[in-house]
Amino acid sequence: MDIEAFYDDATSTLTYVVSDPASRDAVVIDPVLDYDPAASRVSYESVDRVSAYLREHQLNLRLILETHAHADHLSGSRELKQRFGAARTGVGAKITMVQEVFKEVFDLPKDFPTDGRQFDRLFEDREQVEAGSLRFEVIFTPGHTPACVCYLFGDALFTGDTMFMPDMGTGRCDFPAGSAGDLYDSITSRIYTLPDDTRIFVGHDYQPGGRALAYETSVGEQKRTNKQLPADRSRAEFVEFRTTRDAGLSTPRLLFQSVQVNVDAGALPDPAANETRYLKIPINAFRPQPADPEAITEESM
Repeated sequence: MDIEAFYDDATSTLTYVVSDPASRDAVVIDPVLDYDPAASRVSYESVDRVSAYLREHQLNLRLILETHAHADHLSGSRELKQRFGAARTGVGAKITMVQEVFKEVFDLPKDFPTDGRQFDRLFEDREQVEAGSLRFEVIFTPGHTPACVCYLFGDALFTGDTMFMPDMGTGRCDFPAGSAGDLYDSITSRIYTLPDDTRIFVGHDYQPGGRALAYETSVGEQKRTNKQLPADRSRAEFVEFRTTRDAGLSTPRLLFQSVQVNVDAGALPDPAANETRYLKIPINAFRPQPADPEAITEESM
């Protein structure tokens, strides 16, 4: 099994291509659609890089997987699906909970589906999935959002925003329906119970202290050295820490643009009567946020 990582510098996001060199079957995890908020302009550099890799290696894209409805970047899943017609999209079945919450936040049309039908596959907890010759297990890991999942391919676990590198810690839990207690339970009872040599591939890396990009660690390393949740930290301690830290974090700068696209499986809004597409930006939808320079560089933590 081959794993190729693509880093989007603008959002500090990792996209992964997992492939079988024998059959050339492949999946893509958490693709990015580039978006410039100042110009409100969508572009395709990130999708182009992934597409070029798939074509260069003559890979058969079977599935496009989302670990959750991202709050910091627009998903490139719809664009990839259009480019590779045989590919299907997949996400955890609890995406429906997130759709229900944000349908209200964005006052989406009454006929906006909240049953997850925008995605081709809704995965259940512990489901064993086949993507051509590739096999993986879906592991529900709620906390950052109620719909977060990890994907386990053999000894490789893709954690999305549930966990980051040990010197960064875990995902934040203050988005609607997030829960620090749930995140603690997800990590300690579902990730830390995997073999210590299980490789972990994270969804973001903000390169704290200016260190080089890093995105691969292990269960054993996380248990020993994760700065926010080492294996010996109690649930009460973590919940207090996470809740306090989240109260000081700034809102991700692409929160509203990202979520309304991502709950719709990466689809941009339909054009209005003037043939222009519009994103909705609610005013004072959530609590006021402090101007925290550290939080700006660690907006998804």
